Amino acid sequence: MAVTSARGMRDFSPREKERRDAILDVISETYHRHGFESIETPALEDSSVLHSGMGGDNEKLSFQVLKRGLEPSDLASAKDTSELSDLGLRFDLTVPLARFYATHHAELPPVFRAFHTGPVWRAERPQKGRYRQFVQCDIDILGEPGVLAEVEVMMATADALTRVGVEGFTFRVNDRRLLTELLGAAGIAAENQASALITLDKLDKVGVDGVLTELRERLPAGFDEAMIQAVLTSTTPAQDATAIAALMGNTPEAAAAASELVTWVSQVAGVIGEDALVFDPTLVRGMGYYTGSIVEIAHPDLGISLGGGGRYDGMIGRFLGTNVPAFGVSLGFERLVDILKTSPVVHHDRVALVIPSGADTSHVIALKKHLVDTGHTVRVVSEAKNMRAVYEQLVTDGFTRVATAVETAHTVEELVWKDLT
Repeated sequence: MAVTSARGMRDFSPREKERRDAILDVISETYHRHGFESIETPALEDSSVLHSGMGGDNEKLSFQVLKRGLEPSDLASAKDTSELSDLGLRFDLTVPLARFYATHHAELPPVFRAFHTGPVWRAERPQKGRYRQFVQCDIDILGEPGVLAEVEVMMATADALTRVGVEGFTFRVNDRRLLTELLGAAGIAAENQASALITLDKLDKVGVDGVLTELRERLPAGFDEAMIQAVLTSTTPAQDATAIAALMGNTPEAAAAASELVTWVSQVAGVIGEDALVFDPTLVRGMGYYTGSIVEIAHPDLGISLGGGGRYDGMIGRFLGTNVPAFGVSLGFERLVDILKTSPVVHHDRVALVIPSGADTSHVIALKKHLVDTGHTVRVVSEAKNMRAVYEQLVTDGFTRVATAVETAHTVEELVWKDLT
C-alpha cells in the first residue's frame, strides 16, 4: 500500500524546505526592519475563540479536536458536534492575534506592530493554490486609529514582495463603508446587503451581466441598476476622492470614507508608485469583521489573490471588552512560493567531508567540528567506488567543495580539497 501525506497537506524535501525558509527569512527580515515584532501563538485555540463569530465562513472549515475522555453515551446524547469539542486548529492568524492581544495587552506598547507567521488549517476541498495546511505571514498594527496604520502596513508589504522577487503585483483597494453607502443609495435594504455583497464579489467569475442577473434574482424588490452597472464598469482613479464618493453613493458618509481612503493611498503611492494601487469598487473581502479599508494583492500569474487584509476595529473588543483599532495584511505564502521564478540566495559555504575507507571516525568528527565552528555547512559522506555519482548529488544539494579527511590531515589547511563548481 502506497503511503502518502494526508489529503490537502504536503511533505517538503530538503531543497524545497530550504527554498521556503530562504523566502520566509527575507520576508521576516523586511518586516522586522519596518518595526514589526514577532509573536507566536499555539496551533490550537479554545473552540469558544475560534467560533466567536469573527472568523466568517472559515469557522465552518475549522478542524475540531474531540474532548478527552468521551464515552459512547456522550456521542449518542450530543445534539451538535460542537458539544464534543473544546479545542480546534487555528484557521487563520487574525483571530489568534486578537485573542493574544486581549490576553497580553497590559504588557504591550500602546501601538503594537505584530509580525505573525505559521501554519493554519482549513477543512476545505483541496485544489490548485488551496491546501488544508498552509503558511500565512501576517503583519498588523493594533492601537493606531489613523491612516498611519494603513500606510506602514502597505509599505512594508510592498517592500517584502519586492525583496523576495515578486514583480507586477498590484494592490486592489476599497472600503467597506463605501460599499455600505453604495448599497443603501441603490435602494438595497440593510437585511439584503450581505447577500448583495456576495454577488458583487463574483464579478471576476460571472461578468457584469451575470452580477446584474443574480442581483435581480436575489432582490425581488428591485434596485438602482444604473448605479450598480456604473460601479461594475468603473475605472475610477484610486486618488480621486470626489469621483469615488460620487460613484459609491454620493452621501456625506461616502465622501468621508473616500477622503480617508485617498489619503492613505496617496501616501503609499508616493513611495511605491501610482500604478501599484487600483481602486476596485467591487472588492468585498469575505470576512465580515472588516470595518473600513480593505486590500487584496493581485498578480497577473494568479487567478486568485496573493494575499489581502483590511481594518477590523471591532474584533479585539469582542475578547477585551474595549474596542482597539487594527489594520493588517496577510501574505498567502504558498501562492507566493509558487509564482517565484527565482529564490533568494542561501549564503552557506557548503563542504562535504569525505571519510576514506578505514579512516578513524573520531579524527573525522574533530575536523568536522572545526569546519562547523569556522562557519561552514558540513556533510560527512563515505568514500565510494563511484565518487562521480556522489559528487553529482552534492552539486544538486548545493555543495561547492569536497575535502577528504586523510589520516595525515590534522587541521583544515591539511585537508585535500576538490572544487565541485
